[in-house]
Amino acid sequence: MGQGHGHSGHSHNHGHTHGHSHAPASYGRAFAIGVVLNTVFVAVEATYGYLSGSMALVADAGHNLSDVLSLLIAWGASVMTARPASARFTYGFKSSSILAALTNAALLLVAIGAILIETIRRLYEPAPVEGMTMIIVAAIGVAINTGTALLFIGGRKSDINIRGAFLHMAADALVSVGVVVAGVLILLTGRTWIDPVTSLVIVAVIAWGTWGLLKDSVRMGLLAVPDAIDESAVHGYLAQLPGVTAVHDLHIWPMSTTETALTAHLVIPGGYPGDAFLHEAAHELEHRFHIGHTTLQVEAGERDCVLAGDGRI
Repeated sequence: MGQGHGHSGHSHNHGHTHGHSHAPASYGRAFAIGVVLNTVFVAVEATYGYLSGSMALVADAGHNLSDVLSLLIAWGASVMTARPASARFTYGFKSSSILAALTNAALLLVAIGAILIETIRRLYEPAPVEGMTMIIVAAIGVAINTGTALLFIGGRKSDINIRGAFLHMAADALVSVGVVVAGVLILLTGRTWIDPVTSLVIVAVIAWGTWGLLKDSVRMGLLAVPDAIDESAVHGYLAQLPGVTAVHDLHIWPMSTTETALTAHLVIPGGYPGDAFLHEAAHELEHRFHIGHTTLQVEAGERDCVLAGDGRI
């Protein structure tokens, strides 16, 4: 295989990786507030839904319950990702955040199915509803869900796990807005079919957001190159490094919903170029592509590498 040297770029990346371990701490409070507020609201909404005869409120309470579960899953994952690596789990539990995003997408699909079944049933069997109770309880739901969603708005672009929590709460706020609107229209017109029709529109909106989350989390689960990284640009950068004549066995994958790793073999006929070369490469990969965990193997090219025949793979 020639002369092999591995380097993980830790000299530069310590600040970067430690930065990620603060994420669970900063969102721990947000998760705690969200779980408590939503658990209390589920109990209130289910009770008043039952008392007022509003299946919309009961269905929404069920949806809110799935949100409490999703918040607990996302919270658990954000705590797990901060746990140190062990001899068995050499990456720690970082990828648990990917599993949480997948689970959240699945939970959203279940919630959509439950709301859809209830909505279709009520289209065929309209029931008398107390519009004013619907409006008051759902309006409280709008406030709670919007407030909880805002707690996660900052991290939704950089962490798919936080995005899952944000989407759940934003979807819930939309559902509650729909229930308020339906309640007002039912009070004004007395037409009970307005309620399930509004519900159908809301389901479509939630489904659209869920599809994106499901697609992204499945991609991450299959260790695809993160969307923000251009694999050919990374390959091009490594290939033009001084002394490098070939790059093979290049892999870029998400270690968690916020961290990315890279391994590659560099063929350098002149031999091992020294630690400074590897430090600089790791620094540039971090700076240009936000790849925080780099391992590069240097080969002199005296013998063919068994992994070189598959092109980039």
